[in-house]
Amino acid sequence: MYCIIVQTRLKPGTRERFLEAMLPNAEASVREEPGCHAFDVIEDRDEPDLIHLYEIYTDQQALVAHKETSHYKESRAVVNELIAEQKVIRADVLAMNPER
Repeated sequence: MYCIIVQTRLKPGTRERFLEAMLPNAEASVREEPGCHAFDVIEDRDEPDLIHLYEIYTDQQALVAHKETSHYKESRAVVNELIAEQKVIRADVLAMNPER
């Protein structure tokens, strides 16, 4: 499995617009993409303008396929202008714990 963790620092005052675009993208990714196993949107408790995306895919090709979906493209069209800074961690998933 392949994982990316995207740390996104938003421009001040753009949090709501970002979430309005990102939350449906995350939901659609898990619901509609067989290669997307997790897409969590996480807000930093101390800095509300700092959002983390935790995404798990079958492999790197599944991430490439994700970037071709309409829900990804629609969200990126909105969120690109809201981002002050973004960093990406790329990792291999060693274990996924099952849901309870």
